[in-house]
Amino acid sequence: MNYIELSLFLVGICNVVNSAPQAQTIKIISQSSESGPDGGYKWSFDTENGIKAEETGTLKKASGPDKEDAIVVQGGYGYKDPEGNQISLTYTADDELGFQPQGAHLPTPPPSPPAILRALEWILAHPYDETKAKNGK
Repeated sequence: MNYIELSLFLVGICNVVNSAPQAQTIKIISQSSESGPDGGYKWSFDTENGIKAEETGTLKKASGPDKEDAIVVQGGYGYKDPEGNQISLTYTADDELGFQPQGAHLPTPPPSPPAILRALEWILAHPYDETKAKNGK
């Protein structure tokens, strides 16, 4: 391949790359962000294509000397999927239960079989007694 062929090849590659579709710029309609002196915060935004999100974090003081302060978070977001369905998710997050999302689009576990439910009820009705276990009764 000579210099002219190589140059034409490179120019052709550059034209193909430049003619690729460019991503559409989505404008932010509104946006807010606040932070408090105690570590709490709040933010939100809305975009012109229907994406909305918000979150609030508040400081939870430690309940004892062996615990640490934590931020408790509540928030949510929403958007339309490629098929046009509205997707909405809300969530909470804290130091005890972690991240807990909720939304109609999230999968749910199948119901527990009746035999398992009966076994769990029996276990609750007959708690383990360590003294009986040590004495062999």
